[in-house]
Amino acid sequence: MRMIRRRQPGLETGLILLALQVINFGIDNIPITTLLGVLAQSLLYAGVIKVKWNPEDVCISASRIIVNKKWRSLFLSNFEHGSDIHLYYNMVSFVIKGSSLEPIYGSLNFALLLGLFAVGCGSMYVCLGYALTKLTNNYFHYHVCAIGFSAILFALKVVLVCESEDRPTEVGGFRVPSKFSVWMELVLIHVLVPNSSLLGHLSGTLVGCVYCYTSIGDTIDDSLTKLSCQSINHANEFYDRRAIALF
Repeated sequence: MRMIRRRQPGLETGLILLALQVINFGIDNIPITTLLGVLAQSLLYAGVIKVKWNPEDVCISASRIIVNKKWRSLFLSNFEHGSDIHLYYNMVSFVIKGSSLEPIYGSLNFALLLGLFAVGCGSMYVCLGYALTKLTNNYFHYHVCAIGFSAILFALKVVLVCESEDRPTEVGGFRVPSKFSVWMELVLIHVLVPNSSLLGHLSGTLVGCVYCYTSIGDTIDDSLTKLSCQSINHANEFYDRRAIALF
C-alpha cells in the first residue's frame, strides 16, 4: 500500500462527484446512519475532521496486529481511503446498500452492525493473511497493509442478497443466481482492478456469510435488539437461508 499523509482540507474530484451523486439520489432518501457514515468518511478524507493519525498509521495487516499490537487498526482501517476516487466508489455503493438495509434493521441497529462488521472484517483479514503466509511461505500476505470500506461493503452485499428474493442478477455482463453474485463480483474486481485488496474483499464476504448463514447471526441479532430496544424486520427468505445453513 502506498503511504498517504493526511491531506489538507479541500475538495477533490471524487468528493465533488460524490456530492452530486448524493444530491441526485436525494438526501431525504438516504437513512440517517448511512448519510452520517458517508458524511463522516468524506470529511475525514478531506481533512475537515481532525484526528491524531494518518491513514498509514491505521492501515491493517497481519503483522501490525499480531506483532505490533496495533489494535485500533482492526476498526479504524475500514474508514480511511487512499484516494478521492476510492472514497467515491465506496460511498456510492454504501448509499445504495445502506438505503436498502437500514430500514430493515433500524438506524441504531444498523450503526451497531456496521461497527461489528468493521471489527469482524479486520479480524478476518488478519486471520486470512496469517493463514496464507503459513500455507504459501510468502510473507507478502503477512505484511501487506490495507485501508478502505470495501470489506464492510462486501459483508453488506452478502446480507442484501440474503434479504432479497433469489433471482438472476447481472454482474459484469453475466447473469448468475443472486447467491453467487457476490463471489462473481469478488473475482471480477480482482481481475479488473489489480490494485484492489482481494484479501479485504474476501474477508468481508466471509464475515457476511458467517452472519447470514450461521447461528452467530442469531446471537448478533439478539444482542443488537437488546442494546437498541429496536426490532429487526428480516425478510422470510433471510430466516429460510439461515435455517437451511443450520440443518
